[in-house]
Amino acid sequence: QVQLVESGGGLVQPGGSLRLSCAASGSIFSIYAMDWYRQVPGAQRELVAGITSSGSTNYEDSVKGRFTIARDNAKNTVYLQMNSLKPEDTAVYYCSARLAIRFGVLSDYWGPGTQVTVSS
Repeated sequence: QVQLVESGGGLVQPGGSLRLSCAASGSIFSIYAMDWYRQVPGAQRELVAGITSSGSTNYEDSVKGRFTIARDNAKNTVYLQMNSLKPEDTAVYYCSARLAIRFGVLSDYWGPGTQVTVSS
């Protein structure tokens, strides 16, 4: 009964900043990776940023230098700091986690998504 809950989305002007948070709760043995995806109507869901349990990160090319992903392992939480936001960043942002609920069993989990709108 693992749950992911995103927060921090909303309306922001171009050039502004937002910080998204995603907290995992429930019966969690360990979290191996946490990712942020985004999706707009009519398009494929795309990976925005990811971070592994060891701290390795990767970013989609269009957000490099503007977005930063980080983890707080003690809180089972992942963050996405978004700076210099552009209208094309507008999307529903989803949190995803690959985790184990017991030793030797891995599964992927998803949050319900949070809307980010960049507009003046």
